[in-house]
Order: sequence, then C-alpha cells, then structure tokens
Amino acid sequence: MRKTGKSRRAQEAANIGADLMLAPLVAMMRMPLMAMDAGSSQPWGTETARAVNEKTAAIAEGVFAAQMSVLQSASRFWPELLSGRTPSLFNGVATERSINAGLKPASRAVKANFRRLSSKA
Repeated sequence: MRKTGKSRRAQEAANIGADLMLAPLVAMMRMPLMAMDAGSSQPWGTETARAVNEKTAAIAEGVFAAQMSVLQSASRFWPELLSGRTPSLFNGVATERSINAGLKPASRAVKANFRRLSSKA
C-alpha cells in the first residue's frame, strides 16, 4: 500500500522529531570530552571545534534547504491553482515542507553524533 503525501510528511516529521530528541543526550555525552578539551593547552580542543563546525554547517544547510523548499512551493503556485487545488503556499503545506527541510540537516547531525559518541563509551 502506497503512503499518501500527508502520511509521508507526518512520518518524516516524526522521524526528525525522534532524532532531535537525542540532542540533550548528545550534549551530555559530549560534556566530558569538552571538559578534557578545556583542560588542554590548545585554545580550541578537537571536540569543541567539531561541535562548533557541525552546528554551523547544519544551520547553513538547513537555512538553504528551507529557502529552496519555499522556492519550489512558489514555483508550483500556478500549476496547483490552475488544476483546482489550493496552492501549498496558502494551505500550510509549504510551511510544513520548509520546516522539515530546515530541520533535516540538524536531525542527521544529531543522529550521527549520537552514533559516534555511543561508540566511544
């Protein structure tokens, strides 16, 4: 049975939410490593630099993905309107897609960090 667009979006949002629920755990797992970094003579320890770089990259990627999603929804405006459907820019679907696209990079980063930090423990 094929999933509808609505149920697929709901499943994707649930997956993103589940991954982001790991964020506090990842932060707690990272604390001892960052504490060791703070005790070293280097101004930026390995884990601290990695944390900053990953967050910066995820933010930039998320902003770009969200903007591209809105642009795609805008490009579908007239075809949706002329086919008799409510344009996704008006019914909230564009917003939902944009939010999901924007959060997906952070979700992937949190999940990858959880796996990496779990293997160190």
